[in-house]
Amino acid sequence: MNQLPRQNSQLNGTGLGNDPNRIHSSNLDKISYDYPWIPDRQDGTYCNPIICADYPDPDVIRVATDFYMTASSFNCAPGLPILHSHDLVNWTIINHAVKNLPHPRYRDVQHGCGIWAPAMRFQAGKFWIFFAMPDEGIFLTTADDPAGKWSEPHLVEPGCGLIDPCPLWDDDGRAYLVHAYARSRAGIKDILRVRPMAPDGSRLLGEGKVIFHAPEKHPTIEGPKFYKRHGWYYIFAPAGGVQSGWQVVLRARSVFGPYEDKTVLHQGNTSINGPHQGGLVELETGQSWFIHFQDAGVYGRIVHLQPVTWKDDWPLIGTDQNNDGIGEPVLRFPKPKVARVAPVTVPQTSDEFDSPTLGLQWHWQANYHENWAALTARQGWLRLYAQPAKHKNLANVPNLLLQKFPARAFAAETLVEPGPGRIWLETGLVVTGRSSAAIALQTTDGNTTIVFRRNESCTPVKRLDSNKVRFRVEVAEGGLCKFSFASANGDFEPVEHFFQAEPGIWVGAKVGIYAISIDSGPSRYADFDYFRFAAPTRP
Repeated sequence: MNQLPRQNSQLNGTGLGNDPNRIHSSNLDKISYDYPWIPDRQDGTYCNPIICADYPDPDVIRVATDFYMTASSFNCAPGLPILHSHDLVNWTIINHAVKNLPHPRYRDVQHGCGIWAPAMRFQAGKFWIFFAMPDEGIFLTTADDPAGKWSEPHLVEPGCGLIDPCPLWDDDGRAYLVHAYARSRAGIKDILRVRPMAPDGSRLLGEGKVIFHAPEKHPTIEGPKFYKRHGWYYIFAPAGGVQSGWQVVLRARSVFGPYEDKTVLHQGNTSINGPHQGGLVELETGQSWFIHFQDAGVYGRIVHLQPVTWKDDWPLIGTDQNNDGIGEPVLRFPKPKVARVAPVTVPQTSDEFDSPTLGLQWHWQANYHENWAALTARQGWLRLYAQPAKHKNLANVPNLLLQKFPARAFAAETLVEPGPGRIWLETGLVVTGRSSAAIALQTTDGNTTIVFRRNESCTPVKRLDSNKVRFRVEVAEGGLCKFSFASANGDFEPVEHFFQAEPGIWVGAKVGIYAISIDSGPSRYADFDYFRFAAPTRP
């Protein structure tokens, strides 16, 4: 049968238990083929990336002995994932700050739009996240507890092309916001502006001042993060573009400058391209660390952790491996010195659908409706209510239930049973990005047919007698996908077509499940028993 085993619930973010796919420190040469990616080497060191999944533009804060991180979520709902850690290495998803995006256009898929580059802060006893929606403006949401309810997003400043906002509350009680501009909307990509802000974050108080514009040195500069340390104002800002850029730090004695700049992190002689855009965090022990992303193509922007050293009030991120005075990313390094011993964890992935709510690892391609899914209609199963498909290409269908690619190579499997009606319905397992492919079953007049869907084409594969069908996709390093299917108790049969997964717009490829029909209604549904990840078959 070769069915993926039900995974120990501890794997989903609370520990590793006795999971057979656990990576051991002696297996670093095989690490790219093991699932899930475990950054903690369990010998006092960690390996980058600390999250081998698409968390673009991460920002991080420390509150006492807890660390919190958020990241861009673009058009997906829920948005703004909130992750928690005790040591900056082992992370768990604990919440989302935005349920649905605050604009009616996001009822449809809006690739590349939505929530960009958030900044997270803890100020005046509460948590704040400023984020931009490049077509709508700058927004703010707050919470007393990051794992609890977040406020409805408040529009701080309307405007097209305003991106990457980050606040700073100064020692005198005044507040400021730094932001960048999106060339795709504003025609500008190399300017940072600081603006005064109401201390409650409700509005900006004027145009402020352009504090940096050096296109000859940094032809693109964006993603600024604002800090004050030892009397210096610092703005950490990535430059040069996502795939091949570098990290710049600006500093000044006055909030409006003049600022001097220094490149503090670049690829150098390493394999880590474009190491930039992230957040600085300082520990109670005095250590400084920087979390940033690396553009990894089909896998999206995966998350790295770098040590930070200070000299003459300038930071150096990573280690200066080639003695050029600029830091380079580390691949393996001693873990941060923290007060609490953290269990080995990974962001949640597999889901047995035993809970009354969806796992926090899931998201939809657009603003979702409560009638799209139910976990109480059938005990231990997820019911997806089929929605009308307005697009032949699944990449543009809102009600795909998706997850990020969680490792360089992996297998994913699900078991689905369509509802008893005799209407046309299609349901299955999908991989999507700029293009999409799916292995699915179609039911028509009580007949069940396996189909392979690729972009706008749909090819019949085989008629089945059973309505319960298992689907699997194996993703090899580089994103080459091999789909297969089986009856509930049968052996898997491969589909002869391979599919090369592609990233989406500003995001990595995703994998998940769906149900579509010619119409919606309570009788049009499909039930999923589980969704499991594992290591792929060894070549």
